[in-house]
Amino acid sequence: MKVKQALNKAFTIKDLGFARYFPGIEIARSAHGTLLTQRKYIIDILTDAGLLGCKPAFSPLPTGLKLSTDSGDPLPNPEQYRRLIGRLLYLNLTRPDLSYVVQHLSQFLSVPKKPHMDAAIHVLRYPKGSS
Repeated sequence: MKVKQALNKAFTIKDLGFARYFPGIEIARSAHGTLLTQRKYIIDILTDAGLLGCKPAFSPLPTGLKLSTDSGDPLPNPEQYRRLIGRLLYLNLTRPDLSYVVQHLSQFLSVPKKPHMDAAIHVLRYPKGSS
């Protein structure tokens, strides 16, 4: 309370109460604690990718998948892949189970190829089943 008063005296602030939403993150408070979720953010990513009606995946990546810089055709629009990986990196704030997979896919940002995009789409289908 003293901090708010000091800030108000120096800068004229307005107290809006507890935060409920921070860009991409929903904040819910209860007697048991605080819950951070990116459910709406996941839905927005799926909608932008045209995957809202897709089947959910039950693992972040298919088992036995080997990605390399040598295999596959280059993507005609690599910016689409880079944007998707950037959004998945932001999703890591509340989904640490995606950290390794998204970090692995981010290694191919300079020259993304079709198998990399296919893997990124699979990763995107994973949080759909558990958002």
